[in-house]
Amino acid sequence: MTETKSKQTNRFEFQAEVSQLLDILTHSLYSHRDVFVRELISNAADALDKVRFMEVKGEPIRDAELDYQIKITLDKDKKWMEISDTGIGMTKEELIDNIGTIARSGTSQFVKQLKESKSEDINLIGRFGVGFYSVFMAGEKVEITTRSAQPESTAYVWTSDGKGSFEIVDGPDDAKRGTSIKIFLREDATEFAEEFRVKNTIETYSNFVPFPIYVGDEQVNKISAIWREPKSNIKDDQYNEFYKFIAKQPDDALTWLHFSADVPLQFNALLFVPKTNMELMGFGKEEGIHLFVKRVLVDSHAKEVLPNYLRFIHGVVESDDLPLNISRETLQENPYLIKIRNTIVGKFLTHLQEFGESNPEGYQTFWKEHGRILKEGYGDYTHKDKVAELFRFNSSKCVDDKEFISLTTYVDRMHEKQEEILFLSGPNRDALDNHPAMEIFKSKNIEVLYCYDPVDEFVLPGLFTFKDKKIISADQTDLSKLKDITSAKEQKTDSKTDETPKADDKDLDKLARRIKDILGNKVESVKLSERLVDSPAVLVGTDKGMSSQMEKIMHLMNKEMQIAPKVMEINKSHPMILNMLSMYQKDALDPMLTKMANGLFATVQLLDGSLDDPYTTVSSIQAILSDAAQLYVKPEMPESK
Repeated sequence: MTETKSKQTNRFEFQAEVSQLLDILTHSLYSHRDVFVRELISNAADALDKVRFMEVKGEPIRDAELDYQIKITLDKDKKWMEISDTGIGMTKEELIDNIGTIARSGTSQFVKQLKESKSEDINLIGRFGVGFYSVFMAGEKVEITTRSAQPESTAYVWTSDGKGSFEIVDGPDDAKRGTSIKIFLREDATEFAEEFRVKNTIETYSNFVPFPIYVGDEQVNKISAIWREPKSNIKDDQYNEFYKFIAKQPDDALTWLHFSADVPLQFNALLFVPKTNMELMGFGKEEGIHLFVKRVLVDSHAKEVLPNYLRFIHGVVESDDLPLNISRETLQENPYLIKIRNTIVGKFLTHLQEFGESNPEGYQTFWKEHGRILKEGYGDYTHKDKVAELFRFNSSKCVDDKEFISLTTYVDRMHEKQEEILFLSGPNRDALDNHPAMEIFKSKNIEVLYCYDPVDEFVLPGLFTFKDKKIISADQTDLSKLKDITSAKEQKTDSKTDETPKADDKDLDKLARRIKDILGNKVESVKLSERLVDSPAVLVGTDKGMSSQMEKIMHLMNKEMQIAPKVMEINKSHPMILNMLSMYQKDALDPMLTKMANGLFATVQLLDGSLDDPYTTVSSIQAILSDAAQLYVKPEMPESK
């Protein structure tokens, strides 16, 4: 820049790129121009921090009796606003260097990115050191009066209309320490001379600035930044009051985590879990983390701070190591934020686990409200084990459908010879309790997780293992792995002769092949079952494909997807199967055998929930009923004489 001197005024001409910047700020950006208030308050807070540091070091400062504060004065009639602080102020050299540096530093890159941006990205302001000049989005003329905290300092006045130059003149002798910025508002920005508008902007961006901010005689920022204070100093009602303010919720929080970290970098966090999940009530996804840098809000919905499966959390994260006004595009790639995120996730998952142990009833509420969202974390392989430990499921050994257990509890009470974690999906507890696939597990006293949420079909297989135990659907497990676990019935038959009618397996295999011939492509195969105890037959998935429930889910998502035929297992000791064997041995082509095979298949389809042709199914069952009725009412043959 070039300097031209007169007797009373020093005039400085901006470089061409600075003029270009000011033209953009003056004429192009409107959608978020209240950000200039945030910028000026942030600068004022920095100035107050610096003078306070001087005082702590014992250095002499001018006007030592002044309180540390920021004051905003408004004149609606004359259309101006003034933001004053009692901070460190500036000498003439500092005024030229600081304001000049702010205007020059990175300006060319800023202008280039702003031109390339398809939208008015106000977050770019400040990234390149141009935060102060955002004032020209609202002001047609700006006047700075400043006096350094140095004891023998002189006051100066800086003036500019943002059109290419600025002037510096000597200031009034009675000016106090600090800086005052008077903004003569443009006609389309006179809203910033209104108290409600300025107060709203302060509450949005600068509510937690550590120095009092006055609009007229009223302090606006009355809520303290409690996340910066030691936990021992904060009471529960203070936490809840802060939560209600930051989350805009009427109820107290369910639980919260408050901590500070020093390594790998310094930051503070205060995170809350709501009692109610608003997303489940149809209010859209919750993104509640407020990201602060040096107590200034830079993003009220920072998606990058936490993974999506923790989006139900409200709260505050603050770090002085992040640059003020960092853009959202840069946030997701910032190495500091990545470290902050990993630290927070690990600590919060540990907190939830401790909450579950210390307050089981409260955790039940948490799981009911937020469990479905938390399950989305099954794919977070960095924290997979911690996430999985937080999951809860009903099970065959729970007293009712209200009781839930963790995967850790399941593993702890597994049979010593059991190799896998077993689960089964269905609509409700009664349906699963009575599912034929459960019979072998009940007989061997093996616990099975009950899954009523369709998403569990993605979550549990997606975990693959838990505590080195493979997770698999109960209808797909290899039953040979259970042969060393003795059932109550097997224990009983060891001590005395089993009187249950039996047939030769070779003959039953022939019956199975005949049933397969009758059913054709409706089933993949028919085989003798090792899992059935009381039911005559069951449909099971193959261990190569998806579970039965997963196939149904996929079919609902894509009606064109064909559900693969399942394996039909028959109970070789069930009376119905033994009767069918007798019919087969008398006449393999007996029409009644065909009807019974189709009817049996229809019933297992109903139990499996995979019925896709009700007409054929009903016809099969009605045919059997008709024959049974005819046999019942058939007149007895007359006695021979």
